Amino acid sequence: MKKLFLLLLVAIVPLVSVAQNKTVVYRFDIDEEIAPPATMRVEKALEEAADLKADIVVVRINTFGGTLDDADKIRTSFLQSKIPVWAFIDNNAASAGALISIACDSIYMRSGSSIGAATVVDQTGEVQPDKYQSYMRSLMRTTAESQGRRPDIAQAMVDPDIYVEGVSDSGKVLTFTTKEAIEYGYCEAEVESVEQLLNHAGVTDYVIREQRYTFLDKLIGFLITPIVSGILIMLIIGGIYFELQQPGIGFPLILALSAAALYFAPLYLEGLATYWEIIIFIIGIVLIALEIFVFPGFGVSGILGIICLVAGLVFSMIGNIGFDFSNVPTGVISNRLMIVLVALAVSLPLSIWLGKKLFESTLFGGLALNTSENTSEGFTVADSREQSMIGREGVAATILRPAGKITIDGRTYDAVAQIGYIEQGSPVTVIDYVNGSLVVKS
Repeated sequence: MKKLFLLLLVAIVPLVSVAQNKTVVYRFDIDEEIAPPATMRVEKALEEAADLKADIVVVRINTFGGTLDDADKIRTSFLQSKIPVWAFIDNNAASAGALISIACDSIYMRSGSSIGAATVVDQTGEVQPDKYQSYMRSLMRTTAESQGRRPDIAQAMVDPDIYVEGVSDSGKVLTFTTKEAIEYGYCEAEVESVEQLLNHAGVTDYVIREQRYTFLDKLIGFLITPIVSGILIMLIIGGIYFELQQPGIGFPLILALSAAALYFAPLYLEGLATYWEIIIFIIGIVLIALEIFVFPGFGVSGILGIICLVAGLVFSMIGNIGFDFSNVPTGVISNRLMIVLVALAVSLPLSIWLGKKLFESTLFGGLALNTSENTSEGFTVADSREQSMIGREGVAATILRPAGKITIDGRTYDAVAQIGYIEQGSPVTVIDYVNGSLVVKS
């Protein structure tokens, strides 16, 4: 047995040695919009590559661009990586894709691919003001300089007014084909696969380790996309609105809590949201509730509540450290604030509209009584005792906002304020009886 063990050891050691001598190549893809999920993918990839002690990182890029702040984060990650990062452009590296490609140590392109067209535009394709173009030009310039590439060419990919003699005409944003990129030092070679890339670079004895995305990774990436984040904010606000209309632990509250968990949990796991930002959000909800139930009207509590709620949602999407925002790229705060404000602007009117239409919809027709009960058939529209209360005077036993309770001659009745709300203890007069409640005015 001992001899057999020694023989196995002698056979295994050389194999381990050979494996250890191989060049470890870590490969992953960016074949999506440059957005928070792409940033998460890059950060995860570089961490895994470091854990595997990879010698080279190869990223296959095929993207038409995305958000500038996420492109800047990826660019910075590539520039600061201790492991060489090589880009394999597989078809497109446009806009933000051009920026992250230029940040790589080496660039390889498939035939028929292109790189450039990095002008900053909005979601409709409209060119943004020069302050955005200026920032993008500086990013492209400094990135190209740091990797030994011509900065004037990088700037011409952003600004159509920049003329580069023999390379581009002013008036047109610069975009390189594969052969043009090779000619002007923006591509090492034309290759058709990662294997060809490695062979061209002289890497022959290697082992490739590919990024493996788990279901949880995909779910987190999906939840932190701007569109999904906006929808979750709408569900949070809508659920809170409906719950405050009719207090009690019901479906709207469950919906709001579930949406809040789906909103904050992935951001917390990714290190964006911290406990204090979540606490600010909760404080905002509490202050708004106090404004509605304890301090009727619209005063300091309500205003502070809205500010805290918005701040908690916005800061949770930003990679700040405490109250230090110096490492946050330009425009990120305004971009995230816009997401939250748009979600609020849509969710509140939509919630009010749904509140009015819910029981009128045929989809929810089963929740309401549609049959007619006519007085000719013996039905009455009100209890005779409550009906007799019209014209009587009483006192508001609770705040009526607009529903609440009143007392008349020591008896308590459900009541609804005709207009606005009525303070507790205020004298009231019954003017009608509708849907099981007395209608009163102060």
